[in-house]
Amino acid sequence: MRINEIRTMSGPNFYSHHPVLLMKLDLEDLAGKESFEIPGLIDRMIDLLPGLHSHYCSKGRCGGFVERLREGTFFGHIVEHVALELTELAGVPATHGKTRETEQPGVYNVAIEYTAEQGTRFLLSTAVDLVDHLVKGTPFPLDKRLDEARSIITRTELGPSTRAIVNAAISRGVPCNRVGDGSVVQLGYGKYRKLIEAAISSNTPCVAVDIAANKELTKRVLYGASIPVPLGEIVEDEDAAVQALTTVSTPVVVKPLNGRQGNGVSLNVRTPEEMHRAFKIAGQFSSRVLIEERFTGNDYRVLVINGRMVAASLRQPCNVVGDGERTISELIEIENRNPLRGKGHEKPLTRIVVDSILISCLEKQGMSLETRPPADDRVYVLEGANLSKGGTARDVTDLVHPEISAMCERAARIVGLDICGIDLITDDISQPLGRGGIIEINASPGLRMHLHPSEGEARDVGTAIVDMLYPPGSPFRVPIISITGTNGKTTVTRMIGHIISQSGLCVGMTTTDGIYIGSQRVVEGDTTGPHSARTVLADPLVDVAVLETARGGIVRRGLGYDWSDIGIITNIQSDHIGQDGIKTIDDLVYAKSLVAERVREGGTLILNADDERLSKLMQNTRVNKLRKNIVYFASSQGQRLIRDHLAANGVAYYIDNGWIIEGIGERRDPIIRTDALPGSFGGTATFQLENVMAAVAACRSLGLSAAQVASFIATFGDDRHNPGRLNLYQLRGAYVLIDYGHNPHAFEAIGRLISGWPVRNVTAIVGVPGDRCDSLIREAGRKAAEFFQRIIIREDKDLRGRKPGDVPCLLSESITSCSNRKCEIVLDECEALEQELGSAGPGDLIIVFYEDFDALVKVLKRSGAGPVNRVDAASEELDSGVIPALESEAFKSASLTR
Repeated sequence: MRINEIRTMSGPNFYSHHPVLLMKLDLEDLAGKESFEIPGLIDRMIDLLPGLHSHYCSKGRCGGFVERLREGTFFGHIVEHVALELTELAGVPATHGKTRETEQPGVYNVAIEYTAEQGTRFLLSTAVDLVDHLVKGTPFPLDKRLDEARSIITRTELGPSTRAIVNAAISRGVPCNRVGDGSVVQLGYGKYRKLIEAAISSNTPCVAVDIAANKELTKRVLYGASIPVPLGEIVEDEDAAVQALTTVSTPVVVKPLNGRQGNGVSLNVRTPEEMHRAFKIAGQFSSRVLIEERFTGNDYRVLVINGRMVAASLRQPCNVVGDGERTISELIEIENRNPLRGKGHEKPLTRIVVDSILISCLEKQGMSLETRPPADDRVYVLEGANLSKGGTARDVTDLVHPEISAMCERAARIVGLDICGIDLITDDISQPLGRGGIIEINASPGLRMHLHPSEGEARDVGTAIVDMLYPPGSPFRVPIISITGTNGKTTVTRMIGHIISQSGLCVGMTTTDGIYIGSQRVVEGDTTGPHSARTVLADPLVDVAVLETARGGIVRRGLGYDWSDIGIITNIQSDHIGQDGIKTIDDLVYAKSLVAERVREGGTLILNADDERLSKLMQNTRVNKLRKNIVYFASSQGQRLIRDHLAANGVAYYIDNGWIIEGIGERRDPIIRTDALPGSFGGTATFQLENVMAAVAACRSLGLSAAQVASFIATFGDDRHNPGRLNLYQLRGAYVLIDYGHNPHAFEAIGRLISGWPVRNVTAIVGVPGDRCDSLIREAGRKAAEFFQRIIIREDKDLRGRKPGDVPCLLSESITSCSNRKCEIVLDECEALEQELGSAGPGDLIIVFYEDFDALVKVLKRSGAGPVNRVDAASEELDSGVIPALESEAFKSASLTR
């Protein structure tokens, strides 16, 4: 078997509403073979992975997968279940997988959910190797691979502090999106976006972090506020360090000036020899070393969030307890086997590391690693109490004296940290401060000791941080409107964006021509996938997100958001069949209905009632699982679904007597006349009216008034606001209609629109993208022949996997086989348009179904064509060369904003 690729789908997707890894697996020699055909395979597999007995599979019961193995199942399915079992063994269990055959024989898409992306990716490839070995009957190093997976998980997953905040946010419904491979996570959407990195938030002042990072500056700031701190001085060489023993009360603490997590810290330094050693250790982390008096007493960590003390722990240095027989080295090894201890921050406690600081600490006590402590003797192998150095913690939150709590809250306020860890030395935290004081202030404090104390009550400090960032009742999402469908989705997206922006809100918009933040296009190109959606939702200027959501992004990468407030499906036609595992139009409905499924509870789903498949969509249990407000639009009130929906007190939009009508139960309100809509050609472009109704429905659902919607939609211009969609130009009495249509339904819609126009000769320049299947291309040719008198076939520059000339040949064969239409091939669309403009006369119409809009506009501009909003009958005025063209600001540019 061979892995072609492994792809991450981090949002709701074609396979699951949870993140999945999608592996494209070529079975090669195992294609078509079933499990029972390989002698001994099933027994070898179950012996190595007995947990497979618990897999349900399609049988719906425990043991179902093993039954399938014995009955016979293909190897893509086997790899799926082996991968799921490996995630269980590695400690990152995934419970759901799905395997689907692709359009390539023997190649399967194997999808499994994940909680640890990089570790699960490794386990997917391990599953393929493992099955290969089982087929061959050769040994497989399973334990070694699982250890590698666990190591990857430890190295790449969020640490406990960040994870606690993320879990608390998820429980509140706050969307979370990890940024990169580190600990930076985006919380919320748009203008409510916040960032965290471990226990630092985007609200944390940089200057406060800088103060906390400089231990001497921290002391000066606190000392200036009359908060007790240890005295000391900064040195840069060993001689000055030794000299400091005469000016700072001993014993002293030696630590890097900008250190963290207890790295490089030596305690109880008294002699010049000890100072030389301590300076060298600290110097590994900072060129400047802080030497300060050591407060005596218990070591506490107090956590202050948003100016309020929320947790406190008594920290104890790393220690082992003797048994009278084992050496300290052996006792450390035993303690490190404690399941609560792990590498770094992966577990509640950290493994004990034997290093020079530990050895030095033992020497001060007259011991070594070979010492055998008496039974029950507690030996502190390190002086510092940091958890990252193997220390333990006991929760004392409920014992903190009010005076100490107030002092710690004031210290955090003085330094300016919103999330602050305060290291405090005092005899008893339940009493007013006597001896001691604050020895350190920590930005981004570790939360493990409060989340998983060795003793005492765990504290939900992650929720305290989320409540600081988003006080209960405050918003953390901007409204999201997601638009999908076969035809019209770009126009609907632009209409909605236009209407909302006219109301004064900043719209973040994704379309086939780019990403827009407000009026600025920040990215050019087809931006209808999840990455583009996340780009919009990460921008703090955005008030409302309007997202064109195309099939390709849904199937290949999933959605770029978790839930939308409003979902729209314009229509579903036979397009993209044969791509990405889409074999039938029902597969297409399944893919696009993900947008409907992910409308939040109480949100609004807008559907085209004239589309047979969409009219039945609410019968789908996946779509109707959550309560939604359903809004339909249709060509007339006479449509049965519209009548029934209104009778049930529903909301619908339809056309009646030249008006778009809003119906709510028995109420009927006219919104706008159809002939007042730019781009509708006096209301004759019925598909454009469908687009308008969808946009109106969305904006009304968002809360805009009917008057606002009518006023703003009336200003939605043709080429200015909807470039490349039904744009009309005029030259010497001839007309050019430019549209992005590239499938049979689009050709038919334009054909029906122009059938009533007062034009003499109609020439259509047509093309179909190369990634469409042969049958769809031929159907497009038949539709072109049905509606257009003369046809010129062009070819996309992006062949999308086809050989040059393939698509034009298929179109030509289809057109000539079903009609006697005049048909020729001019591969370059600009050349074809220039050719037709040169010979076009008054009343002629040229329709260009384009690939490159900007290039065509340059041709029109050079020829002197101008935009118009209607077609007039050929007349003496036209024959005389007087052209009534409408000026357009967009057209004045040589390259229009698409």
